[in-house]
Amino acid sequence: MTTVFTATSRDRSAAGTILIAGVVLATLTEAIASTVLSLGRGDIIGDTHATPDEFAWLDIGYTTLKLIGFLAAPWLMNRIRPLNLVIGATLVMGIACGIAAMTDRLDLMVALRILQGLSGGTLLVAGQAIIFFAYPRSRQPILQALFAMGAVVAPATIAPALQGWLLDSQSWTWIFFSVVPVALAAVGLLLIVNPPTTPETVHRPFDWIGFALISVALFCFTYVFSQGSRWDWFEEPRILWLTVIGTATLLAFLGQQVLAKGRGLIDFTLFGSEDFTFAFIVSFVAGAALFGSAFLIPSFAVSVLAFRPTDAGLLLLPSGGLFIAALLVAAFFFQVRRVPPFATVPFGIVMIMVAMWMLSGSTSESGADDMMAAILLRGLGLGFLFLSITLIAFGNLNSRNLASGIGLFNTGRQLGGLAGVAALQTLIDHNLVANLAVLGANVTAGKPAVIERLATTAAMLSAKGMDAAAASRAAASLLGRTVTGQSSVIAFDTAFNAVALLFVVAAPVLVGIKIGLSRYAKARSARLLKAKAS
Repeated sequence: MTTVFTATSRDRSAAGTILIAGVVLATLTEAIASTVLSLGRGDIIGDTHATPDEFAWLDIGYTTLKLIGFLAAPWLMNRIRPLNLVIGATLVMGIACGIAAMTDRLDLMVALRILQGLSGGTLLVAGQAIIFFAYPRSRQPILQALFAMGAVVAPATIAPALQGWLLDSQSWTWIFFSVVPVALAAVGLLLIVNPPTTPETVHRPFDWIGFALISVALFCFTYVFSQGSRWDWFEEPRILWLTVIGTATLLAFLGQQVLAKGRGLIDFTLFGSEDFTFAFIVSFVAGAALFGSAFLIPSFAVSVLAFRPTDAGLLLLPSGGLFIAALLVAAFFFQVRRVPPFATVPFGIVMIMVAMWMLSGSTSESGADDMMAAILLRGLGLGFLFLSITLIAFGNLNSRNLASGIGLFNTGRQLGGLAGVAALQTLIDHNLVANLAVLGANVTAGKPAVIERLATTAAMLSAKGMDAAAASRAAASLLGRTVTGQSSVIAFDTAFNAVALLFVVAAPVLVGIKIGLSRYAKARSARLLKAKAS
């Protein structure tokens, strides 16, 4: 009997390990596909002969359909077994990436990016839900930490390093090709495990009206956040009209969901949980911090410090190790020491604030070693923050509305990230123009310091064999580049400070919201008890 029990336990443990490995690998395909445009933008534009406006549709199509996938996945999970849904979505992701690697037709690539976005959003929601279905809540801290390694750590740190190396050593097509073996490995692992038991749910008709409304709203907001800075926001009528249409359709969607009385696309019972409501609000701030800092650091390295793609990608890689370490340490405290998830939230916020403040002191002479302490601290902070809000969000949800909660939480995080990146890009653009004007006003031809700088530079160039007239012109050009470079440094430093100040402003607001939600929950419980007593 003991031998049989031991063998059965080992089989279950092995099957569980295979399941988790398969889900994490599936999320890794989304991590690679979602970040492919961050470093490979210039190479892809050159090979597809696309203008920047045409190229933007690759990003807009992917992000819009990923958001739609987040919201549609819960309904799909009612019709298709979650494990089969993850397998199917991973296969679609692998096939779409494989075809994208073999074409340079822009229209086909846009269609493939749409497929990648929809499959990516679906597999993230279904994959995370499977882990909750397959294991008890007491084991979720370590399992959610493992899931976060593929869903959060990989796109923020590992994928940029891989892509930078592939861009420098091969070409952008190899980034898409790299998804194929990962997808096949994930599907192979998931095919050999038995599907976990899923809760019985009531099959409801699909809310096509709500789906159409929210799809229009998400497309409008994705386009506005992605392209608003480029077109100077509401100075462009297109951005203004899309903002109006997006806001109107979002309000219409919310009204339609209320009138649907529980049969709509969104499960409003989720907001009966105080913890989920709080975590959903925090997800916007956390998304802005994650995506915003992940945008700023490589952009600063490439545009100001002139890093190669490989070096820019490797810059974030060490923070991935600290990110993972923080996830595991937090999981140990939550699961073994029974520390409440709220306990590590302040540590995460403080670490991210300090890291961004340290990066705000970067200069044009900074190198990887100068920035590394701040980048490592950022990784620690993100690890403590993200596992906490994940467990806070889903810890008290039941199995019937869990998938809807995961989809809605991911939607908030993605929208927060879009808004954060758009705000930082706008801040950099405006500060760059303002800094150029201020610095340029102080660099005039008649000033002794400017005359001395131009003379010294011209003399150096003449000593290297350049004739006097050309050396004078080159000296003026170099001085102009120096002014532009310094303007960029100041603009990026301001953006780093803005991320730190985000938490300075958001932290007390979030504390106030948490206190308000707690008081509301207590008042509601008191009313229910009073009603029962009477």
